Amino acid sequence: MADGLEPTLRLATLEDLDEIEALMKASIAAIFPALYDDVQTASSVIYVGHVDRVIVGDGTYFVLEAAGEIVACGGWSRRAKLYTGSGDADDDDRIIDPATESARVRAMFVRGDWTRRGLGTRILEACENAARAEGFTDLTLAATLPGMLLYEKFGFRTTEMVTFPLPDGVILDGAVMVRPIS
Repeated sequence: MADGLEPTLRLATLEDLDEIEALMKASIAAIFPALYDDVQTASSVIYVGHVDRVIVGDGTYFVLEAAGEIVACGGWSRRAKLYTGSGDADDDDRIIDPATESARVRAMFVRGDWTRRGLGTRILEACENAARAEGFTDLTLAATLPGMLLYEKFGFRTTEMVTFPLPDGVILDGAVMVRPIS
């Protein structure tokens, strides 16, 4: 890395929850204004920037640390829920079948001053490797606009353009994307 710090990848722990959530909110505030307006960004800080305790507890969520600080986070899930803001569905906690369903990539965030350094790619590679080890053959995700370029470069393809309604009525444009595990 240009500043001499090579972030270390590790699994997140429940002790990291507050720092992860702070990173999510800061990342949204820094990155979303390039593609969303002020109202969408402010609403996203409130409603999108939340860590899912279940995937952290499942041991499928990663952080990258540099100088003792978390600078990026993201993970995958073997559960049915596609994204945190998707509301509560009866089968959210259902363990999905790797033979017939795609592993879910979830909650990817990079601190604004650490973007464009390959951190998102490192997390996606870790997700892919872990999902492959459990028998999954595909990854799927729900992307906000700021993440789409990273996912496309990693080989995801858009299957559907969607809108994400937030609880306050604000709408975000995004996409559902899939990628075969190589």
